[in-house]
Amino acid sequence: MGSLSIWHWLIVLMVVLLLFGTGKVSNLMGDFAKGIKAFKKNMAENDDASMEASAERPGGSIAGPGVKPGVNAKESESSATHRG
Repeated sequence: MGSLSIWHWLIVLMVVLLLFGTGKVSNLMGDFAKGIKAFKKNMAENDDASMEASAERPGGSIAGPGVKPGVNAKESESSATHRG
């Protein structure tokens, strides 16, 4: 009683076709196939230049307390030693 027979599936298919029409269903399936193909193509590309470039570059640096934005850390250290 819990499983659906072939007749149940055929009725569901007919209702879907009546509601959406054959044109919308075929367009939807075509778009779905294009999405799968694009996904597989992107997964197959091993050497993605954008990923390699971002992996080679280090991330940004965050200035510590007392360091002015736009001033190198060495300049800041030298000015701090001269002050005090």
